[in-house]
Order: sequence, then C-alpha cells, then structure tokens
Amino acid sequence: MDQLEPLEPEEALRLYLDHRRREVADSTLRSHESRLGHFIRWCTTEKSIDNLNDLTGRNLHEYRLWRRNSNGGIKPVTEKTQMDTLRVFIRFLETIDGVPSNLSEKVLSPDLESKENVRDVMLERDHAEAILNHLRKYEYASRPHIVLALQWHSMMRRGSVRALDVGDYHPEDQCLDIRHRPNTDTPLKNKEDGERVVALSAEISTLLDDWIANKRPQVTDEYGREPLITTPHGRLAKTTPTSIVYNLTRPCRIGEPCPLNRDPDECEAARYERAFDCPESVSSHAVRRGSITHHLQSDVPSEVVSARANVGPEVLDKHYDQRSEKSKMEQRRKFLQNI
Repeated sequence: MDQLEPLEPEEALRLYLDHRRREVADSTLRSHESRLGHFIRWCTTEKSIDNLNDLTGRNLHEYRLWRRNSNGGIKPVTEKTQMDTLRVFIRFLETIDGVPSNLSEKVLSPDLESKENVRDVMLERDHAEAILNHLRKYEYASRPHIVLALQWHSMMRRGSVRALDVGDYHPEDQCLDIRHRPNTDTPLKNKEDGERVVALSAEISTLLDDWIANKRPQVTDEYGREPLITTPHGRLAKTTPTSIVYNLTRPCRIGEPCPLNRDPDECEAARYERAFDCPESVSSHAVRRGSITHHLQSDVPSEVVSARANVGPEVLDKHYDQRSEKSKMEQRRKFLQNI
C-alpha cells in the first residue's frame, strides 16, 4: 500500500517545474507549463480534484478525451505531445509520493503514423528570395532585413538571433560566435551544445557592417551588453523575431497580390499585430525549416547542414528535410555518375 502525502494540483506543478528548471531550456519549461496547465485546470474546475493522491487511471483517460475534444478538437500530434508530457509529470509525482505508484504507465498516448508527427510548413525558397529582394531594394539594412537575412542564411533559431552581441560578429573573419549566456537572459535551446561559430557570406557581412554603422540603435541591454540586433529600448523581446517573420511573409507586405483576393485595407491580418492570422504567413521555425531544405537541395552535405544548424542528423532527416524521395535520389545520382 502506497504511503502518499497530500498534494494539491497547483503545488504539484510548481514542484515539477522547479525540478526541471536546471535540466531544460526556458522555452521547454514554458512549453511544459502550458501543456500541464490544461491538466491542472481540468483537475480543479472539471473534476474538483484537490488532492492528486486520489488520481486514477480512469481519471487520466477521462482527461485525455476531454483534451481531445476541447476547443473544437486538437490534432493527433498535439494530443500525443500533451499526453507524453503528462506521463513525465506523473512519473515525477510518483517519486515524491504524490500519486499511486506506476500510475504513469496508465497514461495513454496515441500512436501516430510516421507522417503525422512531421510538421512540414516552411518558407519556400522563391518566397524567401522575393522578400529579401524587396528588403534589399526598399528597406536595406533595416531591422526586419537583418533578422530574416540572418535566419535564412544561417539556419539559426530565433533565440540564437536574439542572443547575438555586437562583439560576437567578427567582420575580418566574416563569422558569428553563437554563445549560451543564460545568466543574462540569452540561453540557447541546446545550451552549451548549441555554441558554435557560423561562417557568413560576403553579402551578409556587408549587410551587418551597414546595419552597425548606419542603422543600429546605440543602446545596451539591462545587463550592459551590446545586442547585435536592437530596438531603441535594447535587445529584441523573445517573440519579436517571430513577429517580424509573420509580418514579412504575408504577400501583401511586399506588394504581391493576395492569393485569397482580400483587400489589404479591409483585412485584419494586414495589420502588423495580426500578421499571424494571415493564412500565407509563416513563423521563424518555418524559415529555419525552409532554409535547411534549401541548403540540402543545393547539395550541401547533410553533416555540414547538421553542424551549422545545430540539429542532430536523425532530427534533421525527420523534421526538417522536406525533399521528396525522388529529389534525394536525383541528387545522389550526381555523385555516382563518374564511378
């Protein structure tokens, strides 16, 4: 018989987050807090469970069905992600005598077809080039130009772009140092394993030179550091790179016709703060995926892309490489013709 200690749902979440805080990146911790928040709300408002000692396998199944049908229904991949996180949470609670032992084994998660667990939204090369051409002509060395050009050229995550300081750019060597600095609010997703030196093209180096010399606001952040990409108030907010990308990837933003025949003067998504509502806009992650795919299609070896983008080969192949099997075959053929 388990000797359990009473544990309220909110307190359980607090203990779990404190336990994981040093193990995972802040972004991962926020994701876990958001996913588990649904479960805590369900316990307290839907089932009036105020002591997780009483949690049962049937409760967990009821929650899964409730979550599956909430807000008009969630996708299988979302359901799997949330239930997998719940299983980790319950497993932790077992170790602190908060729930019955082996309860985590009763958390059911859907089995997905191989394609269901792959998100394939990406910024296509032609669209990226059209946006960058527009920025070169009309908004050269502006903040949006710098953000998108760096992400597309280097395959960096938005957090890495935000983390850069002026001193991380070495114009004489045409490269950037990407560094994990969690104590001053610029952690990397993979922590120290995400640190690397990224080579830049002559064009991107010139772009950064012109930004620093002519456009960059001369400000420091709250830690006295000099962010490479700044606003008049300091370092970019964590969501700003994504907001910039959502804004730039709307066709109307660069003067192209709307594929949905909407009037930009009347469309809510034509406003900067509502750009994410545009069906044609994409996020920073889609830029990264599109850039990785573009590099692979351009015959850059996968091990080079893996190191430059800071992503493991298996993850690269499953979640980022959007080439068709026929395209991969034709690229392999080029290397085999003379053998």
